Formats: sequence, C-alpha cells, structure tokens
Amino acid sequence: MKGLLQRVRGARVEVAGEVVGAIDQGLLVLVAVEPSDTPESADKLLHKLLNYRVFSDDEGKMNLSLKDIGGGLLLVSQFTLAADTKSGLRP
Repeated sequence: MKGLLQRVRGARVEVAGEVVGAIDQGLLVLVAVEPSDTPESADKLLHKLLNYRVFSDDEGKMNLSLKDIGGGLLLVSQFTLAADTKSGLRP
C-alpha cells in the first residue's frame, strides 16, 4: 500500500460534476492498494497518516499531527502509484 500525501487548506473530489468528498484543512492522500496488501497494512497506513507531524505549531515548527489539529482526511484512489514501469510504457 502506498500513499502520497499533501497538506491542504481545503480539498474536494468531484465525479460527473457532483462533489463526492470534501475537507477543510487536513491531508489529501492519493492511495494505491496492491494485491499483497492486508487489512493490517491499511491500519498501519491510517495510523501513520493520523500521526505524521506535518502541521506547524505556534512557533512555526512542523510539530502537529492531523489528530492534533482536528483536520480532515480525504483519501483518493490512485492505482498508478503502484505501477510497475520497469518495462514497457503502460502502467
């Protein structure tokens, strides 16, 4: 399981013009699930996402987690993160 995260002030996902997910400040995470992944690997990724200290404290240091700031978490499926591009030109 792979995740690519980005801190955001706000994010949303639209499908066919309809908003299907939205958050204010928090993390937008592009997630690739691979055949070898288990529920335990999903739990491990979730724990990390909730606890990464990537938000600034009052002194400007990246010292706060998503849980600390009460931020949102928006997960978006992105299978190309798991692509094997060692051969050929198609993921």
